[in-house]
Amino acid sequence: MAPLPDYRPKQLSVGPLEAEILQIIWELGSATVKDVHDRILSDPNRELAYTSVTTVMRRLTDKGWLVCDKKGKAFYWRPLVTKQQAEVIRAHEQLQRFLAVGNPDVVAAFADSLDETASEQIEAIAKRIQAARQAREGK
Repeated sequence: MAPLPDYRPKQLSVGPLEAEILQIIWELGSATVKDVHDRILSDPNRELAYTSVTTVMRRLTDKGWLVCDKKGKAFYWRPLVTKQQAEVIRAHEQLQRFLAVGNPDVVAAFADSLDETASEQIEAIAKRIQAARQAREGK
């Protein structure tokens, strides 16, 4: 997994439509409201106003997920983090919330409930953490 990026959106939570639009922009790299609206409406069972897409894209910009660039008369939105960076940020935040419980009994109970595959993943993570610490100390 990639390292934790230096930049993080101001607000990590996104709603279902925000997540869908963000996914479209990640796929396209850069998009106009029309590009996103057309992509959503390519599903014949969907109805969504153009203005709703505009509002959601502005909201994602306010939250720090997107930036808007003007090229000629058109406005193009692009992501400020990649999809992979977003996954790393979310995983980090979830881990921080879990560790914030601070109760060793809760963490131990969680560890006891893991199956063998998850336990092996935890052990692999612990080894990577140890290696990263040793590398930092060696610098």
